[in-house]
Amino acid sequence: MLTGEIRNKVDQIWSAFWSGGVSNPLSVIEQITYLLFIKRLDDLHTLEESKAETLGLEMERRIFPEGKDDKGRAYADMRWSRFKNFEPREMMEVVDEHVFPFLRQLGEEGSSYGKHMKDARLGFSNSGLLSKVVEMLDQIRMDDRDTKGDLYEYMLGKIASAGQNGQFRTPRHIIQLMVELTAPTPDDVIVDPASGTCGFLVAAGEYLRANHPELFRNEKQRAHFHNKMFHGFDFDPTMLRIGAMNMVLHGVEDSDVSYRDSLAEEHNADAGTYSLILANPPFAGSLDYDTTAKDLQKIVKTKKTELLFIALFLRLLKTGGRAAVVVPDGVLFGSSKAHKEIRRMLVEDHKLDAVIKLPSGVFRPYAGVSTAILMFTKTGVGGTDHVWFYDVQADGISLDDKRTPLLPNEKLGPVPTEALSDAEHEKNNLPDLMKRWAEKDGGEIENPRTAQSFCVPLADIAAADYDLSLNRYKEVEHEEVEHQDPKEIIAELRAIESEITDGLTQLEEMLG
Repeated sequence: MLTGEIRNKVDQIWSAFWSGGVSNPLSVIEQITYLLFIKRLDDLHTLEESKAETLGLEMERRIFPEGKDDKGRAYADMRWSRFKNFEPREMMEVVDEHVFPFLRQLGEEGSSYGKHMKDARLGFSNSGLLSKVVEMLDQIRMDDRDTKGDLYEYMLGKIASAGQNGQFRTPRHIIQLMVELTAPTPDDVIVDPASGTCGFLVAAGEYLRANHPELFRNEKQRAHFHNKMFHGFDFDPTMLRIGAMNMVLHGVEDSDVSYRDSLAEEHNADAGTYSLILANPPFAGSLDYDTTAKDLQKIVKTKKTELLFIALFLRLLKTGGRAAVVVPDGVLFGSSKAHKEIRRMLVEDHKLDAVIKLPSGVFRPYAGVSTAILMFTKTGVGGTDHVWFYDVQADGISLDDKRTPLLPNEKLGPVPTEALSDAEHEKNNLPDLMKRWAEKDGGEIENPRTAQSFCVPLADIAAADYDLSLNRYKEVEHEEVEHQDPKEIIAELRAIESEITDGLTQLEEMLG
């Protein structure tokens, strides 16, 4: 939990970056990411030193070599614990001319922690600002995983509030909802093919820590968690660096966060590898056939990115694997041959579990598009008996551009720490959604289609040309209207006519 003091310091640093000429929020996060990475290298080196000293052995892994670099500067001076004490101008010279070339060298050598640093550059020239940022970061206890993770999440939240770069960040409570619905297990292999800041992967890791703490006492499961469980792909080097650091600061030692253009590259190497997909990919419109992966075109012949991503999810999932993914509403009811075919595949060839309609304001202020969450399981042999629909009308936050919380923190999100009243449910539907999700194959089947959630049989969906829009099946509850005696209606109309006649007569007399 971040204290107000730490938040204030981050806010001050953020303001200092802007006044110092670094105005792009992604650039601010990127520069802070570099500094956090440099600090982590020193922490790792210190840990190795302590271990070697305690055991009376040579260091197994020396991150900072002995001696000097090719410019004559001692590698020891490149350690955070050394240069943090330098006066600002000397600190600037060491960091810019020695530390960053050292980072790039690590990247070129292919070290697991340096692979995203190949083109690392210091992005500002104000030595006072650098000194201030280093001082602030040094004051935060980086041995506390929760503090490190919360600090980074707080900074990432500023990307969303900045507007133009908000597309990189799915609201945290929506991410948490999708993770809670899929309930990751210690044996899962999880992927986000459009990972951005790795929000979904981080949330899945935090869910496992909270719900399966025993995995860290099992050597095999612990190794799987740190090295094999989490996979994120992106084609933006800045986002890769930010996402990789987000995973590190949330305590995942060696996640696979790597470069890939998910819709352009073939997927033979890892087809059928993953047991869980969590994603909110960017839906940019259309691609050319010749720049799209051929294995995806075999699944569905289309140029539409939103359909290609669903084909990609089916390609990457292993049989029995499950997915929770955000899609634009057009996927649910689009009338093209490709739209209908991808929906038919989900329903007939695999198991479509749920369609969760989200309010159109969820991604404001940077996008007002209507979206839904699709929940499905890859089977290859069908299995859809019915599809569960839920109409989310409120997510706990105002649906305007300000996105102001409507309830106290303890009553927000899908799993609030305090129960909600009926009136509060009207402001946050997510806890109710979780409760009903657990009954989707039980009591929910009997719900009328006038309810907030209901089930639709496979036959009805097939008859509707596999239309998956909630409004196609939702029924409006009509109130019973009391029938009035026609004689009473006639009497009322004559009384009104009499009043109008009297009014006209009075008006004529006034006018003479």
